[in-house]
Amino acid sequence: MKKLFYILLAAMMTCSIEAKTLVVYFSATGTTKAAAQKIAGEQKAILWEIEPAEKYTAADLDWRNKKSRSSIEMADAEARPTIKQCTNIQPYDVIYVGYPIWWGICPRIINSWIDNNLPQLEGKKLIPFATSGSSTIEQSVEYLRQTYPTLNWQDGILMNRR
Repeated sequence: MKKLFYILLAAMMTCSIEAKTLVVYFSATGTTKAAAQKIAGEQKAILWEIEPAEKYTAADLDWRNKKSRSSIEMADAEARPTIKQCTNIQPYDVIYVGYPIWWGICPRIINSWIDNNLPQLEGKKLIPFATSGSSTIEQSVEYLRQTYPTLNWQDGILMNRR
């Protein structure tokens, strides 16, 4: 009986250690989702998708069309698309934040998620990761640091070829 107790205690301690890392991501096409799943697996982290209240269509994502939803959102620094729901971030010390790079930075839905979780994000280690067809991640990380200077942003990880 005593041995069983120690086995259960060890299992609970392992779970609580692993549960301290969260991977949140927004993925409009599935590319960033695959990157998020990879990080969550490597880090033994909990995975959480940031879902828009209104799903993006192919027409919404047409960056060549200035009247597309994504173009309109990205042209407005104050745009905050509605998200379906938030997760409880309180138990996590490290949070990976993933997104596709749009117009050199994160999509505005990432701002929605961050804004919905302030000030609970303060004091947590935030690690951005992104996918992109042509951009680097540095500009998007700098944008996050400037927009949310009280948060502990780490250097970002571009996941295109990982």
